Amino acid sequence: MRKTSLVLAVLLAVAGICVMLWPVFTGNRLQSSAATAVQEFLADRDEPEQQYPELLAELQAYNQRIYTEKQSGLVDLKACEEPAVDLAAYGIDDEIIGVLEIPAMELTMPVYLGALDDHLAAGAAVLGNTSAPIGGNSTNCVIAGHRGWKGADYFRHIDRMQVGDTVQLTNLWETLTYTVSDIQIILPHEVDKIKIQQGRDLLTLLTCHPYASGGRQRYVVYCEKLPTMSQSR
Repeated sequence: MRKTSLVLAVLLAVAGICVMLWPVFTGNRLQSSAATAVQEFLADRDEPEQQYPELLAELQAYNQRIYTEKQSGLVDLKACEEPAVDLAAYGIDDEIIGVLEIPAMELTMPVYLGALDDHLAAGAAVLGNTSAPIGGNSTNCVIAGHRGWKGADYFRHIDRMQVGDTVQLTNLWETLTYTVSDIQIILPHEVDKIKIQQGRDLLTLLTCHPYASGGRQRYVVYCEKLPTMSQSR
């Protein structure tokens, strides 16, 4: 009887340890997969034949169209899932459009087009009906990320960011550098606060707030690409 009780106690202890370590295991696996995706994207980007001029033209046209239409399609969560273009049509089957680097969070992660559940589970995602991540006058690329997901940090530590911090976005053609200009907490229905602002080149980071709240609010970090000396003359 004592032997049986001892075995049961050991099994329960092992089960408890497994339950506690499971988020660590899954988190490490997710972050390792994200790191691999980043490395593969950057390696493929260095290939001279991977310039995708037709894709760039389509993304530019998309950005102009949603600006002209005043982002009338940005009305609900379903609209956020819609990618700007079909990357698979250009042979980009992993649907990664870029790499996001945030030094203040010690974070580097792949960026997908369209805020689908699978995309957000694997990295960050550009909200549909917001600007594609290529920069430009009168654009606002809104990139969403989980405030922690199954043990992976992702945007969990977004509250470490401060005005003046830098954020880099590397797409298939260039690396864009933005500076944090404002931080706000908004409600989920306040979509006007993440829309394009005329004449500005913006990158907006978006996640749930407070942490582990189920998404009662949204934590928003506005980043702006300031003109260079030559552009400002």
